[in-house]
Amino acid sequence: MTTLGSEFAMLLLVSGNWHTLGRLEKDLEKLCESGDLTVSVKKTDFKPVDDDRMPYAVDVVALDQQGIVFNLANFFASRDIEIADVATRSYAAAHTGAPMFAVQMTVNVPSSIHVSQLRDEFLDLSDRLNLDAILEPVKG
Repeated sequence: MTTLGSEFAMLLLVSGNWHTLGRLEKDLEKLCESGDLTVSVKKTDFKPVDDDRMPYAVDVVALDQQGIVFNLANFFASRDIEIADVATRSYAAAHTGAPMFAVQMTVNVPSSIHVSQLRDEFLDLSDRLNLDAILEPVKG
């Protein structure tokens, strides 16, 4: 979310079947009728993985804290690594009830990047942010 003076800008990615997405678009149009809200909709399609990129899965679990997704996205973007998919969830830890946060990502790593160095840098980031994280190739 970005603050623009007293206004806010937010990017929201939504997926679903055509009927549900159509209903969502109509409902958003109704919300915008008052003039207090502006919504831009951009329809996308699946982007095939480039031949020179390898898909990797990223799984992160941590105590819920501000900036986890931002730091992960910044880490990958600064290395020209595409983020193909992101899913997050918050939940209470089973025994303690502590607020937890989980992130699953699929990233496309350029073949020019040395994976062992990337993994080391990713683990350093995870240690600094106190994240339990895994970076592994997508199999299959």
